[in-house]
Amino acid sequence: PVTDGSRELHSLCAQLEFLLQFDLKEKKSFFGQRKDYWDFLCQGLARRRQDHEGIRFVTSLDKLKTPVGRGRAFLRYCLVHQQLAESLQLCLLDPESLREWYYARSPFLSPQRRAEILGILYELDGVTFHLAL
Repeated sequence: PVTDGSRELHSLCAQLEFLLQFDLKEKKSFFGQRKDYWDFLCQGLARRRQDHEGIRFVTSLDKLKTPVGRGRAFLRYCLVHQQLAESLQLCLLDPESLREWYYARSPFLSPQRRAEILGILYELDGVTFHLAL
């Protein structure tokens, strides 16, 4: 199993975060806080499902104060529960929402790139992750 001490885990998480932040439009919350991929994921999952256990878990963690911290915790939760590809796929189903959150260079806006990314992420479902949540 992959654990917190794995160098590959840190590289994987950094690459996932880079991918989710690449060409992300700058948005602000009502109170002026910059929105991040966490907000994109929350909105995308809310449009597709009533509730997502990962979102509920992360929002219950009082020590996480920033969207980036919450996003990182959500990625880790999804890796442990083998839900990353499915969760991201649900967020990527709505082209209008994608254009609302991402500029044209985002690989999520290319159907071919999106399929490649999701295919690779579904392969991660076969890997066991034992991470501290």
